[in-house]
Amino acid sequence: MAPDRTVSVVIPAFNAARYLGEALESVRSQTAPVAEVIVVDDGSTDDTRAWEARMPGVRWLVKSHEGISAARNAGASMATSTYLAFLDADDRWLPGKLAVQLAAFDDDPAIDLVFGHARQFRSPELPARPDIRVDTAPVPGLVPGTLLLRRETFWRVGPFDATWRVGEFIDWYAKAQSLGLKSVTCPDVVLERRVHDDNTGIRERAAQTDYLRILKAALDRRRAGKERE
Repeated sequence: MAPDRTVSVVIPAFNAARYLGEALESVRSQTAPVAEVIVVDDGSTDDTRAWEARMPGVRWLVKSHEGISAARNAGASMATSTYLAFLDADDRWLPGKLAVQLAAFDDDPAIDLVFGHARQFRSPELPARPDIRVDTAPVPGLVPGTLLLRRETFWRVGPFDATWRVGEFIDWYAKAQSLGLKSVTCPDVVLERRVHDDNTGIRERAAQTDYLRILKAALDRRRAGKERE
């Protein structure tokens, strides 16, 4: 019997009308079939919802604005496929993203998390700014958009912690490591990350101390785990 390779894709979207179409098209262009696409409109006040009519077959959830973690969690709760993937509404996948990662699971069923490489690109409308540097070299992508995992694995680790304004994925991944989950990173570039003037990292600079708090929490969990051994 062939393995169940169905994939649900969750796209959190907040005021994403400018870029959501490209994100959805990059999912539609995957060489491996996608079973369902779930867009979570996180209380947008622009024309994000207009893409619902332009992209038939996409499941939509419209909710009050609670942030990207809560939006991802809501979408994951709606997902029905064996595998789960996340894509931010302002980013794009490369066409072979899912095919490469599903092949990694086929090669080693003991793998829990499959990542890939990512590269940045400057959004065409972004003006030249000395404080925004765009490095286009591919790097290992420890971000939601490069990840593929089984849906049951996501819930084993637990939902994203919505109390973090930034760094929520670092926190989630640290919890996955504390559970001993096995991860691999494919050498392929699977994600293009858009740099624009409303990136979360730029918009939430005041919350950068969250990263330090997340790292401290991860170290505390690791220390507690060693003490229980």
